[in-house]
Amino acid sequence: MDGGQIAALIAAGAFLMLVVVLAVPILRLRHTVDATTRMISDLNEQTTPLLGDVNVTVRNVNTALEQVQTSLDGVNLQLAKVDTMTSHAQNVTANVANLATVVSAAAANPLVKVAAFGFGVRKAASARRHAETEREVRDTIKQQRRAAKRSNRSAGGPGLGDRS
Repeated sequence: MDGGQIAALIAAGAFLMLVVVLAVPILRLRHTVDATTRMISDLNEQTTPLLGDVNVTVRNVNTALEQVQTSLDGVNLQLAKVDTMTSHAQNVTANVANLATVVSAAAANPLVKVAAFGFGVRKAASARRHAETEREVRDTIKQQRRAAKRSNRSAGGPGLGDRS
């Protein structure tokens, strides 16, 4: 064997050692790739039903949103009707207030006159009763003085009611 063949044999041995040394990480890398492939496969199997459930949920939410939109349209329509009724009620209230003012003004003037007349009649009746009472009291006092004068004249002395 000559030197070239020995060098080729050494190079082949070194290459074999290199292949053996590199084979171990490649095998480990293969196990890692297999585990990753299994994990991705499992994840894919679990995600598919979840995505189906998400699609059903999104459809249900869209249906609910459509129903809410329909309800809101109905509410807006009713609010427009209530707005119109409120406007009419406001006009009616203003008309009733104006009518009440007119009726109050029309009724108040005669009522004030009647009330004033009634007050005047009561005051006059009270004054008349008072005057009659005063007249009776004066008449009684005069009669008492006259009687006292007469009794003093017959007794001969000045009386209480005598001014002379």
